[in-house]
Amino acid sequence: MTTVTGPGTGPRRATAPLRGHVAVFLKYLSLVLASAVVLVPLAAVLLTSLRSSREMADGSALALPDDWLNPHNYTVAFTDGHMLRALGNTTFILFFSVLGTVLIGSMTAYAIDRFHFPFKKLVMALFLVASLVPSVTTQVATYQIVNGMGVMDTRWAPVLLYMGTDIVSIYIFLQFIRSIPVSLDEAARLDGANSFTIYRRIILPLLKPAVATVVIVKGVAVYNDFYIPFLYMPSDGLGTVSTSLFRFKGPYGAHWEVISAGAALVIVPSLVVFLVLQRFIYNGFAAGATK
Repeated sequence: MTTVTGPGTGPRRATAPLRGHVAVFLKYLSLVLASAVVLVPLAAVLLTSLRSSREMADGSALALPDDWLNPHNYTVAFTDGHMLRALGNTTFILFFSVLGTVLIGSMTAYAIDRFHFPFKKLVMALFLVASLVPSVTTQVATYQIVNGMGVMDTRWAPVLLYMGTDIVSIYIFLQFIRSIPVSLDEAARLDGANSFTIYRRIILPLLKPAVATVVIVKGVAVYNDFYIPFLYMPSDGLGTVSTSLFRFKGPYGAHWEVISAGAALVIVPSLVVFLVLQRFIYNGFAAGATK
């Protein structure tokens, strides 16, 4: 048997492994650079929070602290920054905002998918338009409405705003509800169940992946939000973790080690929750994309 080789066959075979190695190198290089962009600022905040004022004057942001068990900056940030009170306000807002978002979003998606009513397509189009309108352009009207409702400068003001402005959650629930067979609803109606019973006993239990996704995504957004709590809860006693950290910066504007400790107290809870529950985020989005 004769092997036919054309001109240039050898060099082409030789360059194929080289291209593969270059592709692998570029892939890992991009991953390392992306990780550095995320991890270097976090490392700088953590290292700075453990250093003293003298070390801050002598070293760089990534210099190692002399004492890795230095709690002074965290004590000052926790007491003078009123972080315990801020965590309580944030927890209150977070709980009721996420609970309301899950109930309103799932009920709205259930009504849109299962019921037929006039102008159904128009309602869906208005939801899409609402998600495209910049929220800053409607803040004057929103502020007047919140003030007229009598909830201004209370913890219920951001709760109502968070519950009523989450169009993304409705679409997440809608994608999951469309994968639930209508035959389940029909079988329940033959047994005498009404629409609310079907939603409570059949639809909502089957939406657990979507609920987990919405809870995590919405929870992180509410926890990190600064604009709404700062605008609608101006009192110092109603500060959240983000606004309390901002106000805490005032008397300690030149003490970056103390400010970094306060920032670490804000970052750590959401980071831990995300690392523990990240598989629910990815699984929920992946399942919703394939429904």
